[in-house]
Amino acid sequence: MLKQKLSQKGQHRLSPQQIKLMKLVQLSTLDFEQKVQQELEENPALELEEEIEECSDLKNDNNFTENQSVDVDISEIDEYLSDDEIEDLKINNQNHNHNSIKKHIPIISGISFQEYLKNQLHTFHLSEKDLLISDFILGNIDNDGYIRRKITSIADDILLILGISVSTKKIERLLVNYIQKLDPIGVGSRNLQECLLIQLEKKKMTQEIFLSKKIIRDHFESFVKKHYQKLQKKLGIKKKNLRQVIDQIKKLNPKPGKIYSDNTKNLDHIIPDFNIFILDEKLELSLNQRNIPELRVSPLYLDMLKSCKSDKYIKKNEDTIIFLKQKIDSAKWFVDAIKQRQNTLMLTMNAIMDYQKEYFLTGDPVKIKPMILKNISQKIGVGISTVSRVANSKYVNTPYGTFLIKSFFSEKMINQEGKEISSIEIKKFLVESISKENKKKPFTDEKLSQILKKRGYLVARRTIAKYRNQMHIPVARMRKNL
Repeated sequence: MLKQKLSQKGQHRLSPQQIKLMKLVQLSTLDFEQKVQQELEENPALELEEEIEECSDLKNDNNFTENQSVDVDISEIDEYLSDDEIEDLKINNQNHNHNSIKKHIPIISGISFQEYLKNQLHTFHLSEKDLLISDFILGNIDNDGYIRRKITSIADDILLILGISVSTKKIERLLVNYIQKLDPIGVGSRNLQECLLIQLEKKKMTQEIFLSKKIIRDHFESFVKKHYQKLQKKLGIKKKNLRQVIDQIKKLNPKPGKIYSDNTKNLDHIIPDFNIFILDEKLELSLNQRNIPELRVSPLYLDMLKSCKSDKYIKKNEDTIIFLKQKIDSAKWFVDAIKQRQNTLMLTMNAIMDYQKEYFLTGDPVKIKPMILKNISQKIGVGISTVSRVANSKYVNTPYGTFLIKSFFSEKMINQEGKEISSIEIKKFLVESISKENKKKPFTDEKLSQILKKRGYLVARRTIAKYRNQMHIPVARMRKNL
């Protein structure tokens, strides 16, 4: 039987302005500078403050308020405040704050890795068609120097983009006979095994090189898994000889492209968002001045809006009024959003600094207290997501180095004395224990658990494995040396 009834429920929805504010909060310093510059270019009603004092016209303008509307249809006015402005921000190397020292980000000049390979390729005597195909193949080489795509997929793309029908055999021939001959040696490989074999082929033949090639070509899986006893039996050599062969293989470069690409690409520059100083045994926190641009609403645009609204032919100025109000509203919101961003950043970092006061005063990682996002969220009365946005993308400069704020958050553990300790402390002792182990008989996770237990840390084997994976430390077998 169908029934009708009334129901009432509460629902929280973020306004477009709130969403944009959250996006501003999570931006890094460089991305934030880019956003400010973008806003200045797109909104003529927004300008840089030339004086320290704010424009008196903005303060005293009682005739213009945030909620004021004119007698025209401006339902589409919020279209300007679209939600997709902050996507795909790139690093900008120019600071537009007139009140701070101009900081120029150094840019490394030079040709790209792809251009470097292309210049070499064009020294071969290839037909115009083969050169075109080879250039296309080069475009599939990543920064490590590998071609990680299937040859069939490359052939399909050549037909689709260049309009050239080419067989996989021809692509193989161009790849092996030309591209894999380029410098650095090993470039154009399709996997690690092929990369190492190419490098070994270039070396002068000796007994060790011969055995190295045999291991990589015929017993690669056993080599990767460090099954050294199996290799000794299969090759019929002594442990000493196997160690010499393994040492030869370790001298090879598993990522040949990194030699060039790491030296030519423009690296992202980490610019701290906060600075923490110790003055008279007290902590002082400051926000990077690049996060505090001096912006204001253009007095010229405010005067233009007043003039249009006071005109007796107001209906003739409807389009102009809509445009002016839209730009002024957007400028006022952006100025206010920057202030809210600054307040949020300082409020969050102040709480983190107070929570980890002992560490910031001493620099001893053991002093880092267990801290999760909820602790800071409850302390300052903001959402956990807001704290997460600050912690995941911001850096702080301390007397002991520059750190990602996220690195100060850790889980809570209980030692044998019943005292709460941070998982960071556990990881520190874990790294120390692994660094001191005998590499011929590295500690298993169970053994590491027993070692930490003797030190007063009750950590299960599973927890050891989790922390080890988080720190990208391989299992005991993979840490073993001959």
